Amino acid sequence: MKLVLIKETKISVDNRVALSPKQVAELNRRYPAHEIVVQSSEIRAFTDDEYRAEGVEVVEDIRDCDVLFGVKEAKVDSLVPEKNYFFFGHVAKKQEYNRPLIQALVRNHITFCDYEYLVDENNIRVCSFGWWGGVVGVYYTLQGYGLKYKQYELPKPERRFTLRQLLDSLKSIPLPKVKLLVTGAGRVSQGAQYVLENIGALKMTEAEYLSDSSVDTLSYCVADAEQLVKRKDGSAFSWDDFKQNAERYESDFMRWAKKTDVLVCAHFWSSDAPVYLCEDALRDRDMRIRMIGDVTCDIKGSVKSTVRASTHEAPYYDYNPMTEKEEPAFSSEKNITVMAVDNCPNALAMDSSECFGKMLIPHVFEPLLKGEHSEVIERSMILKEGQLTPRFAYLKDFAGC
Repeated sequence: MKLVLIKETKISVDNRVALSPKQVAELNRRYPAHEIVVQSSEIRAFTDDEYRAEGVEVVEDIRDCDVLFGVKEAKVDSLVPEKNYFFFGHVAKKQEYNRPLIQALVRNHITFCDYEYLVDENNIRVCSFGWWGGVVGVYYTLQGYGLKYKQYELPKPERRFTLRQLLDSLKSIPLPKVKLLVTGAGRVSQGAQYVLENIGALKMTEAEYLSDSSVDTLSYCVADAEQLVKRKDGSAFSWDDFKQNAERYESDFMRWAKKTDVLVCAHFWSSDAPVYLCEDALRDRDMRIRMIGDVTCDIKGSVKSTVRASTHEAPYYDYNPMTEKEEPAFSSEKNITVMAVDNCPNALAMDSSECFGKMLIPHVFEPLLKGEHSEVIERSMILKEGQLTPRFAYLKDFAGC
């Protein structure tokens, strides 16, 4: 087989890649019967010359390749018919903006596997950028707070920004003396907590955080769904029940909102779950939050101030809770400033790509190169030669097939 790391074609650009130069070189050494090449790209965090320096072939034409690996969605006009593709498709939840993409994949008889659905037998994802989203999300959120209140400035991440530079930058500023809430307990939350721990923020218990006492250093608490919602009938929270019957629950978020200065949304949310901060709650005089980093970027989802995704070039906008409209970033201290970059890991493209590659190698590349059947890959396969697989048959009308 011939495998290729394709150049990213989505706008705004993404600098990440499925494998670093050293990872490609090592796989080529271990599996000489096959070859992994790289399509030339001017935007990738790792340069063409860095791949060449490891003995990896850099190509322009990818039509002779069998399996094509991207990161974000491929542009419709870049698709090569009758090939196997891996990338984050954002089609399985019937995202309307990507309906043309899945229909093009069908028309071109493409076999398509979505990274998001590379899961184990317990439906737990095995390959994810989530941890890096939490890391960058905290950085951008604290950067926004400094700009909003003119307390400090942090450098804007450039293409080859690293985790070490990110942490050193945060350690160089006077951290704000505020209460920061991280929601969720998964990989995104863990990445956010990693940063806060490494810059010396104080972790508080729920009781300490919800007390009326002020803080003299950056202080944070982590709250998962069982602390953010409650049963409508007053009975005890149950995780199994919440997963099966989310409609039986309502938000209990205001007790946190009254004590929180900065919110980092790192929780998983589905449309049938309670809204944490509705428009009325965002207007509430007791709602203290004025800086929100919505790393999960659920548009008009669990936090209604997230009215759109933002970009690395312009990470912030203001939400006016009285008009429920977007306003220019930092235009009023009465507004809520929102950070909603929908691909935060791209700010650490080299580090996050290498980490992602470490996950892909055992779960995707090695089974392919060994010619082994993989249940993980099979579970991620939305289309096989342009036909929906049984697991994704519910997309029939959406995909037009």
